[in-house]
Amino acid sequence: MAEPNIAPEDLRAAVAAGILTEAQAAHLTALAARRHGQRAAMPAEDEPFEFFRGFAEIFVALGLTILLAGIAILLIAIGGGIMLIVIPAILAAASWWMARYFTLRRRMNLPSMVLVTAYAAGVHVSSLMVLADLGLSWRAVAFLSSALTAGAVGLWFAQFRLPFAMFILGLAGFGAISALTIGTGPVNDPSSITDWARALLPRADMTLAAVIFGVIAFAAAMWFDMKDPYRQGRHSATAFWLHLLAGTTLVNAIAGGLYDGGAGSLLATALALAFFAMVALIVDRRSILTAGIVYIGALIWWTVAGDGTGSASEFAVVLIMLGLFFTVLGTWWVQLRAALMRALPDFPGKDRLPPFAETP
Repeated sequence: MAEPNIAPEDLRAAVAAGILTEAQAAHLTALAARRHGQRAAMPAEDEPFEFFRGFAEIFVALGLTILLAGIAILLIAIGGGIMLIVIPAILAAASWWMARYFTLRRRMNLPSMVLVTAYAAGVHVSSLMVLADLGLSWRAVAFLSSALTAGAVGLWFAQFRLPFAMFILGLAGFGAISALTIGTGPVNDPSSITDWARALLPRADMTLAAVIFGVIAFAAAMWFDMKDPYRQGRHSATAFWLHLLAGTTLVNAIAGGLYDGGAGSLLATALALAFFAMVALIVDRRSILTAGIVYIGALIWWTVAGDGTGSASEFAVVLIMLGLFFTVLGTWWVQLRAALMRALPDFPGKDRLPPFAETP
C-alpha cells in the first residue's frame, strides 16, 4: 500500500484556505511525526502486542485477584447458600467500580484484564444460577446466560474501551452459538478430565459452531484492523484478540479433517492450512495462526497419546512438517507477504491493509 504524504506546504495551504487552523496544523504535524517515529522504531517483522507495561501491573493484578477471591469467600461465609446467586453479581459490580480507577484513570492493562474477566464470570454465573432455577432446558439456560454475558461485556467495552474485553465478549458469543448448534457431547462424567478433553475434539456440530463464530470474529477483527492499518492504536489491539478467537475456531474446522481422516487426509488438511496461512499473510496477522498451531499440536498429541489410534512415528512426521512450515513462514514473513501482495490484483480494501514493499 502506497503511503500518502502530506507536505508542510499542503498544511500551510490548508490553513490559508481556512480548512485548518494554525493550532490544528501544528497538532497534526506533531501527531504525524510521533506516529511515523513509532512505526520506524518498530522492527519490520514485528506485530505490536502489549500484555502489560511492567511488573507493577503484575503486582496490582495479583492483588486484585486475591481481593476479589477474599470478597467472594467472605460473602459465602456470611450469607450461606442463598449468596451463590448474589455473590457473582456483587463481584461483577465491584469489578466495574474498580475499573473506573484502574482502567480509565491509571490505564493499567493487566489489572483491567483481570477485572473484566471477573466481571464477565460474575455476570455469567449469576445469570446461570437464576435461569437454572426457572426450570428451563439446559440449551436455553446455556444460550441465555452466554447471550446476557456477551451483552454485559459489550457494555463494558463501550464504557472502558478495553481491547481484551472483546476477547471475553467473543468467548461468550461462542458459548451462545454453541448452545444452539452443539448436542450434549461426550461428557458422560462431569468430573472426568478425559471426557471434557474428548468434548473439545472436532465433531460435526462443533465444526458448524466454529465456522459460524469464526467468520463473525474474523469479520469483526478486519473491521477494527482496517481502522488502524499502521497498528498503532486501540483498534489494532482489539483486532488482535478477535483474530486469536477466529484463528482458534476456524482451525478447529480444518483440524477436523486431520482427526477424522487420519494420515490419509493429510494433503487436504495441508492445503487448507496453506490457504489459511495465505489469508494471515494478506491481513498481516500472525496471531491468526498462533492459536491454530497450539490447537493442531494438542489434537495430534491427543490422537497419539489419548485414543492411541495413530502411529507415533507417523504423527512425528506430521509435527516435523508443521514445525518446518511455521518456522519458514515466521522467518520470512515480511518477504513472503510483500511478494504475495504484489502478485495479487487490486481488491476492495487492499489500500487499507498494512503497507508492504511495492518493489522487490
